[in-house]
Amino acid sequence: MAEPVRARRLTDQEGQRLQQIVRRGKHESVRVRRAMIIMASASGTLVPAIARLVAADEDTVRDVIHAFNARGLAALDPQWAGGRPRLISDGDIEIIVTAARTRPEKLGRPFTRWSLRKLAAYLAEGPGVRIGRERLRQILHARGISFQRTRTWKESRDPDRDAKLDRIEYVTSNYPDRCFAFDQFGPLSIRPCHGTCWAPRKHPVRLRATYHRTHGIRYFHGCYGIGDDQLWGVTREHKGGDHTLAALKSIRAARAGGYRLFVIMDNLSANKTPAIRRWAQRENVELCFTPHERVVGQSDRGAVRALAHFCHKRLGPPEPSRAGSQAPGLPALAQRPRPPPRCPGRPAPRTSPHPQRTPATLGPPETESCLTEPGERSRPAH
Repeated sequence: MAEPVRARRLTDQEGQRLQQIVRRGKHESVRVRRAMIIMASASGTLVPAIARLVAADEDTVRDVIHAFNARGLAALDPQWAGGRPRLISDGDIEIIVTAARTRPEKLGRPFTRWSLRKLAAYLAEGPGVRIGRERLRQILHARGISFQRTRTWKESRDPDRDAKLDRIEYVTSNYPDRCFAFDQFGPLSIRPCHGTCWAPRKHPVRLRATYHRTHGIRYFHGCYGIGDDQLWGVTREHKGGDHTLAALKSIRAARAGGYRLFVIMDNLSANKTPAIRRWAQRENVELCFTPHERVVGQSDRGAVRALAHFCHKRLGPPEPSRAGSQAPGLPALAQRPRPPPRCPGRPAPRTSPHPQRTPATLGPPETESCLTEPGERSRPAH
Protein backbone atom coordinates (compact mmCIF):
# COMPACT_ATOMS: atom_id res chain seq x y z
CA MET A 1 0.00 0.00 0.00
CA ALA A 2 1.30 3.45 -0.90
CA GLU A 3 2.35 5.78 1.89
CA PRO A 4 -0.13 8.56 2.77
CA VAL A 5 0.54 11.95 1.22
CA ARG A 6 2.06 14.39 3.69
CA ALA A 7 3.76 17.79 3.48
CA ARG A 8 7.45 17.89 4.24
CA ARG A 9 8.78 19.39 7.46
CA LEU A 10 8.35 23.16 7.56
CA THR A 11 11.23 25.49 8.15
CA ASP A 12 10.93 28.20 10.79
CA GLN A 13 10.38 30.90 8.18
CA GLU A 14 7.77 28.86 6.30
CA GLY A 15 5.84 28.12 9.47
CA GLN A 16 5.76 31.78 10.49
CA ARG A 17 4.65 32.86 7.00
CA LEU A 18 1.88 30.26 6.76
CA GLN A 19 0.42 31.16 10.15
CA GLN A 20 0.54 34.85 9.24
CA ILE A 21 -1.42 34.15 6.04
CA VAL A 22 -4.03 32.06 7.86
CA ARG A 23 -4.58 34.61 10.65
CA ARG A 24 -4.73 37.75 8.49
CA GLY A 25 -6.29 36.48 5.27
CA LYS A 26 -9.87 35.94 4.23
CA HIS A 27 -11.09 32.35 4.39
CA GLU A 28 -12.60 32.37 0.92
CA SER A 29 -9.29 33.16 -0.78
CA VAL A 30 -7.29 30.46 -2.54
CA ARG A 31 -4.09 31.52 -0.76
CA VAL A 32 -5.56 31.02 2.75
CA ARG A 33 -7.12 27.67 1.88
CA ARG A 34 -3.84 26.37 0.52
CA ALA A 35 -1.96 27.61 3.59
CA MET A 36 -4.46 25.79 5.82
CA ILE A 37 -3.93 22.58 3.84
CA ILE A 38 -0.15 22.77 4.16
CA MET A 39 -0.21 23.57 7.89
CA ALA A 40 -2.65 20.78 8.65
CA SER A 41 -0.68 18.25 6.61
CA ALA A 42 2.64 19.25 8.19
CA SER A 43 1.11 18.74 11.65
CA GLY A 44 0.15 15.15 10.81
CA THR A 45 -3.51 15.53 9.86
CA LEU A 46 -4.69 12.99 7.29
CA VAL A 47 -5.90 13.97 3.81
CA PRO A 48 -9.59 13.07 4.38
CA ALA A 49 -9.70 15.20 7.53
CA ILE A 50 -8.06 18.13 5.70
CA ALA A 51 -10.57 17.83 2.87
CA ARG A 52 -13.44 18.12 5.36
CA LEU A 53 -11.73 21.06 7.08
CA VAL A 54 -11.37 23.18 3.93
CA ALA A 55 -14.45 21.77 2.12
CA ALA A 56 -12.41 20.55 -0.85
CA ASP A 57 -11.88 17.32 -2.76
CA GLU A 58 -9.21 14.91 -1.53
CA ASP A 59 -7.43 14.99 -4.91
CA THR A 60 -7.20 18.78 -4.66
CA VAL A 61 -5.63 18.47 -1.21
CA ARG A 62 -3.07 15.97 -2.51
CA ASP A 63 -2.22 18.23 -5.48
CA VAL A 64 -1.56 21.16 -3.15
CA ILE A 65 0.66 19.04 -0.89
CA HIS A 66 2.66 17.71 -3.86
CA ALA A 67 3.06 21.24 -5.24
CA PHE A 68 4.34 22.51 -1.89
CA ASN A 69 6.83 19.66 -1.58
CA ALA A 70 8.16 20.51 -5.06
CA ARG A 71 8.04 24.34 -5.12
CA GLY A 72 7.72 25.51 -1.51
CA LEU A 73 5.61 28.56 -0.69
CA ALA A 74 5.32 29.37 -4.39
CA ALA A 75 2.57 26.71 -4.45
CA LEU A 76 0.29 29.14 -2.57
CA ASP A 77 -0.14 31.22 -5.75
CA PRO A 78 -1.13 29.04 -8.74
CA GLN A 79 -0.32 30.68 -12.06
CA TRP A 80 -3.62 30.47 -13.95
CA ALA A 81 -3.04 32.97 -16.75
CA GLY A 82 -2.24 33.31 -20.46
CA GLY A 83 -1.58 36.10 -22.98
CA ARG A 84 1.09 37.34 -25.36
CA PRO A 85 4.71 36.11 -25.24
CA ARG A 86 6.74 37.43 -22.35
CA LEU A 87 9.10 40.36 -22.90
CA ILE A 88 11.15 39.65 -19.76
CA SER A 89 12.66 36.18 -19.44
CA ASP A 90 13.22 34.15 -16.29
CA GLY A 91 16.91 35.05 -16.45
CA ASP A 92 16.04 38.75 -16.45
CA ILE A 93 13.79 38.23 -13.45
CA GLU A 94 16.62 36.55 -11.55
CA ILE A 95 18.90 39.50 -12.35
CA ILE A 96 16.25 41.94 -11.10
CA VAL A 97 15.69 40.03 -7.86
CA THR A 98 19.42 39.68 -7.20
CA ALA A 99 20.00 43.41 -7.75
CA ALA A 100 17.06 44.37 -5.51
CA ARG A 101 18.39 42.21 -2.65
CA THR A 102 21.93 43.61 -2.94
CA ARG A 103 22.91 46.81 -1.17
CA PRO A 104 23.59 49.67 -3.63
CA GLU A 105 27.11 50.31 -2.19
CA LYS A 106 28.24 46.87 -3.35
CA LEU A 107 27.15 47.69 -6.90
CA GLY A 108 28.97 51.04 -6.97
CA ARG A 109 26.00 53.29 -6.31
CA PRO A 110 26.37 56.28 -3.93
CA PHE A 111 23.26 55.60 -1.80
CA THR A 112 22.14 53.13 0.85
CA ARG A 113 18.80 51.83 -0.43
CA TRP A 114 16.97 51.27 -3.68
CA SER A 115 13.91 53.05 -4.94
CA LEU A 116 12.00 51.81 -7.98
CA ARG A 117 13.35 54.67 -10.08
CA LYS A 118 16.97 54.08 -9.05
CA LEU A 119 16.72 50.32 -9.46
CA ALA A 120 15.19 50.61 -12.94
CA ALA A 121 17.95 53.05 -13.97
CA TYR A 122 20.66 50.71 -12.71
CA LEU A 123 19.16 47.71 -14.53
CA ALA A 124 19.04 49.67 -17.84
CA GLU A 125 22.64 50.88 -17.53
CA GLY A 126 24.34 47.82 -16.04
CA PRO A 127 22.78 44.42 -16.87
CA GLY A 128 20.87 45.91 -19.81
CA VAL A 129 17.37 45.00 -18.63
CA ARG A 130 14.94 47.71 -19.69
CA ILE A 131 11.84 47.67 -17.54
CA GLY A 132 9.26 50.13 -16.33
CA ARG A 133 8.71 51.00 -12.70
CA GLU A 134 5.24 49.45 -12.51
CA ARG A 135 6.37 46.17 -14.06
CA LEU A 136 9.38 46.20 -11.73
CA ARG A 137 7.06 46.59 -8.75
CA GLN A 138 4.90 43.69 -9.96
CA ILE A 139 7.90 41.37 -10.35
CA LEU A 140 9.23 42.18 -6.90
CA HIS A 141 5.78 41.68 -5.40
CA ALA A 142 5.37 38.33 -7.16
CA ARG A 143 8.73 37.15 -5.78
CA GLY A 144 7.81 38.17 -2.24
CA ILE A 145 10.14 41.19 -2.02
CA SER A 146 8.85 44.38 -0.40
CA PHE A 147 10.30 47.59 1.01
CA GLN A 148 10.50 47.10 4.79
CA ARG A 149 12.57 47.68 7.87
CA THR A 150 15.10 45.17 9.14
CA ARG A 151 13.96 42.90 11.96
CA THR A 152 15.39 40.46 14.44
CA TRP A 153 14.98 36.68 14.08
CA LYS A 154 15.15 33.56 16.21
CA GLU A 155 15.04 29.80 15.87
CA SER A 156 15.01 26.86 18.21
CA ARG A 157 18.33 26.21 19.96
CA ASP A 158 17.30 22.84 21.31
CA PRO A 159 20.14 20.34 20.57
CA ASP A 160 17.52 17.56 20.29
CA ARG A 161 15.29 19.53 17.91
CA ASP A 162 15.63 17.19 14.92
CA ALA A 163 15.30 14.06 17.06
CA LYS A 164 12.08 15.33 18.66
CA LEU A 165 10.57 16.33 15.33
CA ASP A 166 11.57 12.99 13.78
CA ARG A 167 9.82 11.17 16.61
CA ILE A 168 6.67 13.25 16.19
CA GLU A 169 6.61 12.64 12.44
CA TYR A 170 7.15 8.91 12.96
CA VAL A 171 4.30 8.39 15.43
CA THR A 172 1.86 10.59 13.49
CA SER A 173 2.65 8.72 10.26
CA ASN A 174 2.64 5.15 11.61
CA TYR A 175 0.16 5.35 14.53
CA PRO A 176 -2.35 8.11 13.68
CA ASP A 177 -5.17 6.37 15.60
CA ARG A 178 -3.07 6.47 18.79
CA CYS A 179 -1.78 10.04 18.44
CA PHE A 180 -3.26 13.04 20.23
CA ALA A 181 -2.25 16.69 20.52
CA PHE A 182 -2.76 18.84 23.61
CA ASP A 183 -2.34 22.59 24.04
CA GLN A 184 -3.45 25.51 26.19
CA PHE A 185 -4.95 28.11 23.84
CA GLY A 186 -5.19 31.67 25.14
CA PRO A 187 -5.50 34.10 26.77
CA LEU A 188 -9.10 34.46 25.62
CA SER A 189 -10.94 37.64 26.47
CA ILE A 190 -14.67 37.64 27.18
CA ARG A 191 -16.27 40.06 24.78
CA PRO A 192 -19.23 40.24 22.36
CA CYS A 193 -18.77 38.33 19.11
CA HIS A 194 -20.23 39.56 15.84
CA GLY A 195 -22.72 37.40 14.01
CA THR A 196 -24.84 37.80 10.88
CA CYS A 197 -28.51 38.64 10.36
CA TRP A 198 -30.86 40.39 7.94
CA ALA A 199 -31.05 44.16 8.49
CA PRO A 200 -31.80 47.32 6.51
CA ARG A 201 -29.03 48.36 4.17
CA LYS A 202 -26.29 50.41 5.87
CA HIS A 203 -28.05 50.01 9.22
CA PRO A 204 -26.57 46.88 10.82
CA VAL A 205 -27.61 45.56 14.21
CA ARG A 206 -25.04 46.84 16.71
CA LEU A 207 -23.66 45.30 19.90
CA ARG A 208 -22.65 47.34 22.91
CA ALA A 209 -18.85 47.37 23.18
CA THR A 210 -17.13 46.24 26.38
CA TYR A 211 -14.58 48.94 27.15
CA HIS A 212 -13.57 47.46 30.51
CA ARG A 213 -12.53 43.80 30.71
CA THR A 214 -14.08 43.16 34.12
CA HIS A 215 -14.44 39.38 33.75
CA GLY A 216 -10.79 38.41 33.30
CA ILE A 217 -9.45 35.95 30.75
CA ARG A 218 -9.70 32.23 30.13
CA TYR A 219 -7.53 29.49 28.62
CA PHE A 220 -8.92 26.78 26.37
CA HIS A 221 -7.34 23.40 27.18
CA GLY A 222 -7.87 21.45 23.96
CA CYS A 223 -7.23 17.83 23.00
CA TYR A 224 -7.25 16.70 19.38
CA GLY A 225 -7.40 13.09 18.14
CA ILE A 226 -5.50 12.83 14.87
CA GLY A 227 -6.97 9.49 13.81
CA ASP A 228 -10.67 10.28 14.29
CA ASP A 229 -10.40 14.05 13.66
CA GLN A 230 -12.10 14.94 16.97
CA LEU A 231 -11.45 18.03 19.08
CA TRP A 232 -12.66 18.51 22.65
CA GLY A 233 -11.69 20.67 25.60
CA VAL A 234 -12.73 23.01 28.38
CA THR A 235 -12.03 26.61 29.43
CA ARG A 236 -10.00 27.31 32.58
CA GLU A 237 -9.11 30.46 34.47
CA HIS A 238 -5.39 29.66 34.42
CA LYS A 239 -2.84 27.06 33.37
CA GLY A 240 -1.60 24.40 35.77
CA GLY A 241 -0.33 20.87 36.12
CA ASP A 242 -3.64 19.64 37.55
CA HIS A 243 -5.54 20.92 34.50
CA THR A 244 -3.03 19.28 32.16
CA LEU A 245 -3.33 16.00 34.01
CA ALA A 246 -7.13 16.14 33.77
CA ALA A 247 -6.87 16.64 30.01
CA LEU A 248 -4.48 13.70 29.67
CA LYS A 249 -6.86 11.50 31.65
CA SER A 250 -9.66 12.38 29.23
CA ILE A 251 -7.40 11.26 26.37
CA ARG A 252 -6.72 7.98 28.10
CA ALA A 253 -10.45 7.49 28.72
CA ALA A 254 -11.15 8.03 25.01
CA ARG A 255 -8.87 5.07 24.17
CA ALA A 256 -9.61 2.43 26.77
CA GLY A 257 -7.70 -0.82 26.40
CA GLY A 258 -4.32 -0.12 27.92
CA TYR A 259 -2.35 -0.01 24.66
CA ARG A 260 0.29 2.68 24.15
CA LEU A 261 -0.79 6.23 23.28
CA PHE A 262 1.26 9.17 22.05
CA VAL A 263 0.47 12.73 23.20
CA ILE A 264 2.18 15.66 21.45
CA MET A 265 2.57 18.72 23.67
CA ASP A 266 4.90 21.67 24.21
CA ASN A 267 7.60 22.18 26.84
CA LEU A 268 5.51 24.22 29.27
CA SER A 269 6.52 23.48 32.85
CA ALA A 270 2.91 22.66 33.72
CA ASN A 271 3.08 19.78 31.21
CA LYS A 272 6.13 18.11 32.79
CA THR A 273 5.34 17.87 36.49
CA PRO A 274 6.39 14.72 38.40
CA ALA A 275 2.74 13.74 38.84
CA ILE A 276 2.18 13.86 35.07
CA ARG A 277 5.33 11.79 34.37
CA ARG A 278 4.34 9.16 36.94
CA TRP A 279 0.82 8.96 35.54
CA ALA A 280 2.11 8.63 31.95
CA GLN A 281 4.44 5.80 32.91
CA ARG A 282 1.68 4.00 34.78
CA GLU A 283 -0.94 4.43 32.03
CA ASN A 284 1.38 3.50 29.11
CA VAL A 285 1.30 7.01 27.56
CA GLU A 286 4.34 8.46 25.77
CA LEU A 287 4.68 12.25 26.04
CA CYS A 288 6.20 13.61 22.81
CA PHE A 289 7.52 17.06 23.69
CA THR A 290 8.26 19.63 21.02
CA PRO A 291 11.65 21.41 20.84
CA HIS A 292 12.48 24.25 23.20
CA GLU A 293 11.73 27.78 21.93
CA ARG A 294 9.21 26.26 19.57
CA VAL A 295 8.43 28.22 16.42
CA VAL A 296 5.04 28.26 14.72
CA GLY A 297 4.20 25.89 11.92
CA GLN A 298 5.85 22.73 13.27
CA SER A 299 3.99 19.45 13.71
CA ASP A 300 3.03 19.75 17.37
CA ARG A 301 -0.07 21.74 18.31
CA GLY A 302 -0.91 23.08 14.87
CA ALA A 303 -4.00 20.91 14.62
CA VAL A 304 -5.39 22.16 17.95
CA ARG A 305 -4.88 25.81 17.02
CA ALA A 306 -6.12 25.41 13.46
CA LEU A 307 -9.33 23.69 14.56
CA ALA A 308 -9.84 26.16 17.40
CA HIS A 309 -9.81 28.89 14.73
CA PHE A 310 -11.90 27.27 12.00
CA CYS A 311 -14.01 24.44 13.49
CA HIS A 312 -16.08 26.12 16.20
CA LYS A 313 -19.05 23.81 15.57
CA ARG A 314 -17.10 20.69 16.54
CA LEU A 315 -15.87 21.89 19.91
CA GLY A 316 -17.00 19.34 22.44
CA PRO A 317 -15.83 16.30 24.39
CA PRO A 318 -15.86 12.91 22.64
CA GLU A 319 -18.68 10.57 23.54
CA PRO A 320 -16.56 7.86 25.32
CA SER A 321 -15.03 10.29 27.80
CA ARG A 322 -17.91 12.61 28.76
CA ALA A 323 -18.18 12.54 32.53
CA GLY A 324 -19.07 15.08 35.19
CA SER A 325 -20.39 18.56 34.71
CA GLN A 326 -19.07 20.76 31.95
CA ALA A 327 -17.33 24.06 32.55
CA PRO A 328 -19.41 27.24 32.65
CA GLY A 329 -19.76 28.92 29.30
CA LEU A 330 -19.51 32.56 28.37
CA PRO A 331 -23.04 33.60 29.39
CA ALA A 332 -22.47 32.29 32.93
CA LEU A 333 -19.13 34.04 33.16
CA ALA A 334 -20.54 37.29 31.85
CA GLN A 335 -23.24 37.33 34.55
CA ARG A 336 -20.77 37.45 37.46
CA PRO A 337 -21.13 40.50 39.74
CA ARG A 338 -18.94 43.40 38.74
CA PRO A 339 -16.39 44.90 41.15
CA PRO A 340 -17.31 48.06 43.10
CA PRO A 341 -16.39 51.46 41.61
CA ARG A 342 -12.81 52.61 42.09
CA CYS A 343 -13.56 55.96 43.71
CA PRO A 344 -16.20 56.60 46.41
CA GLY A 345 -19.10 58.69 45.25
CA ARG A 346 -19.04 57.48 41.65
CA PRO A 347 -22.12 55.67 40.45
CA ALA A 348 -21.71 51.92 40.17
CA PRO A 349 -21.52 50.53 36.64
CA ARG A 350 -24.66 49.21 35.07
CA THR A 351 -25.33 45.65 36.27
CA SER A 352 -28.03 44.85 33.74
CA PRO A 353 -26.73 45.89 30.33
CA HIS A 354 -28.87 46.31 27.27
CA PRO A 355 -30.06 43.04 25.75
CA GLN A 356 -27.44 41.62 23.44
CA ARG A 357 -26.74 38.35 21.81
CA THR A 358 -24.47 36.14 23.91
CA PRO A 359 -22.25 33.41 22.49
CA ALA A 360 -23.14 29.79 23.01
CA THR A 361 -21.60 27.72 25.77
CA LEU A 362 -18.87 25.15 25.28
CA GLY A 363 -20.71 21.87 25.35
CA PRO A 364 -21.71 18.97 23.11
CA PRO A 365 -20.54 18.89 19.46
CA GLU A 366 -23.78 20.47 18.19
CA THR A 367 -23.14 23.69 20.15
CA GLU A 368 -20.85 26.47 19.04
CA SER A 369 -17.89 28.21 20.65
CA CYS A 370 -17.14 31.83 19.90
CA LEU A 371 -13.99 32.36 21.93
CA THR A 372 -11.57 34.72 20.24
CA GLU A 373 -7.99 35.67 20.94
CA PRO A 374 -7.00 39.32 21.43
CA GLY A 375 -5.87 40.92 18.22
CA GLU A 376 -7.81 38.48 16.00
CA ARG A 377 -11.05 39.01 14.17
CA SER A 378 -13.92 37.09 15.67
CA ARG A 379 -15.65 34.48 13.49
CA PRO A 380 -19.42 34.57 13.07
CA ALA A 381 -21.28 31.54 14.37
CA HIS A 382 -23.62 30.43 11.59
